[in-house]
Amino acid sequence: MKIWSRLFLVSFVFAVPLLAQQQPEAPIASAKTTADRHITLDVIVTDKAGTPASGLQQQDFTVLNNKQTQNILSFHAVDAKATADPATEIVLLVDAVNAPFSVVAQEKDQISKFLRKDGGHLAQPVSMIFFTDTGSQVENRATRDGNELAAFLDKNETALRTLRRSAGFYGAVERFQLSLQTVGQVANYESTKPGRKMLIWISPGWAMLSGPHVDITSNQQAQLFRSIVAVTNSLRKARITLYSIDPLGTLDAGGFRTFYYKDFLKPVASPKQAQPGNLALQVLAVQSGGRVLNSSNDITSQIASCVAETNAFYALTFDPPAGEPNEYHALDVRVSKPGLAARTNTGYYSEP
Repeated sequence: MKIWSRLFLVSFVFAVPLLAQQQPEAPIASAKTTADRHITLDVIVTDKAGTPASGLQQQDFTVLNNKQTQNILSFHAVDAKATADPATEIVLLVDAVNAPFSVVAQEKDQISKFLRKDGGHLAQPVSMIFFTDTGSQVENRATRDGNELAAFLDKNETALRTLRRSAGFYGAVERFQLSLQTVGQVANYESTKPGRKMLIWISPGWAMLSGPHVDITSNQQAQLFRSIVAVTNSLRKARITLYSIDPLGTLDAGGFRTFYYKDFLKPVASPKQAQPGNLALQVLAVQSGGRVLNSSNDITSQIASCVAETNAFYALTFDPPAGEPNEYHALDVRVSKPGLAARTNTGYYSEP
């Protein structure tokens, strides 16, 4: 069994580095400015009920980098209710590669209800992506017109399909590859736009390709590690907070998928720690500062719950200390006021 798995993983691992290749290369002659080296963290602060907390000041926050306190260079508190400027762009991604057509058809109705709520007037700009095995279709013009997006959703319903090339382990590998390529493409595109983005990926997630019968070599782990570094840094630099909503709802409640991802949440500081599960959708969501939502059939409410976290958040900037290329830095943001908890990127990797 291990030999069989390894043969198919060779195909998988050699495709994963394509994600890193998608990252735009800086011109050789140009040097990074001081501002380019700064790290911006979008921080969500919630109370015990999960409600976003507003009204905090810079002195209420402490940023720790590898447990060392960092000097906060800039601080911006966003209260969406107090300003007409769009503070966050919402990106809804409908995943027809990792979910069966019947499930995608059901979630379409739930998404449409969210878009048409309040007469179709959206609080934040929203764009939409349809991820299919024949390529992603994008309505990349962010709009507050939910009725327009709902019409776009209806128009593209027939284009949604599931991956039909292969089944079993090899089919899972293909879906893994396509999914990671799409993560990279979305991050690259969103990095060209300023501000914070909330990417709500509606999907059970792709296969984690990890377990007792999957054995990979040190060379394959090294390639995996490079991909983990690439996707972690690309999401952070694009200021994307990723949210995972499982459309299987109660069908998946208590299932293996709903908790197995937690085994891969620990930081990957070296290639020998790298596993395919470290690139699971749910893992990337938690590590970006987002959330994992499952075991509910009410996708409309789940989307609204995610979007509510755009009502108040804080953008903090600090200058990272020097480090070796690909050196992992654990991040922790703490709030001094009792009863509040902060959530942001769990870490980043040093760049040359």
